[in-house]
Amino acid sequence: MGFISYIKEEIQIIRERDPAIKSNMEVFLYPSFKAIIGYRISHYLFVRKHYFLARWYSQRMVRKTGIEIHPGAVIGKGLFIDHGNGVIIGETAVVGDNVTLYQGVTLGGTGKEQGKRHPTIEDNVMISAGAKVLGSFTVGENSKIGAGSVVLSEVPPNSTVVGVPGRVVKRDNVKVPREELDQVHLPDPVLNDISSLQREVERLKARLQRLEGGEEEKGAVCSREEG
Repeated sequence: MGFISYIKEEIQIIRERDPAIKSNMEVFLYPSFKAIIGYRISHYLFVRKHYFLARWYSQRMVRKTGIEIHPGAVIGKGLFIDHGNGVIIGETAVVGDNVTLYQGVTLGGTGKEQGKRHPTIEDNVMISAGAKVLGSFTVGENSKIGAGSVVLSEVPPNSTVVGVPGRVVKRDNVKVPREELDQVHLPDPVLNDISSLQREVERLKARLQRLEGGEEEKGAVCSREEG
């Protein structure tokens, strides 16, 4: 694909996924567009072992966009970074096709690993605002990571992850539709657990009250018999 064709494709991707963009010219002002084009250039330099130039150009793009993508990362087609400020993608991260990242997302390492230190994000994954994915594991295709989640372990395909640490909430292995870019209406397993505990406490309280009531009635009967 020629560079002009690639630019047109990136413009189309951003316009499809961000309704706030009203014209092609606006895309050129978009931080995501600048960051991805900058990444492609720095990655080109990186794979040809021009490491200093790659990092120099990459750091220039960080200052301009607030998005830090290491030139060594491997990124597929159709990456969309919405707003993007604070997004970090580490050196050994692998990002598949049609992935969506929101502001504040980190694809980072734990600081304890060697070699492959960053996550692999498969195709059609959505990672919501502020989520942190840390470690050299895989987030399976068509999955969603809820806002503010901290993911520290493998995520199966077609899953939703929420919480700190992140917990996988399977959706009967039904594929998550690409148009379902909803960061808010996600399952909350912690809230579900709390609700379950509350119901159990109410059940035990009701049982205790019945037992206490039975003991009082029995005591009253004994008192009348003694009288």
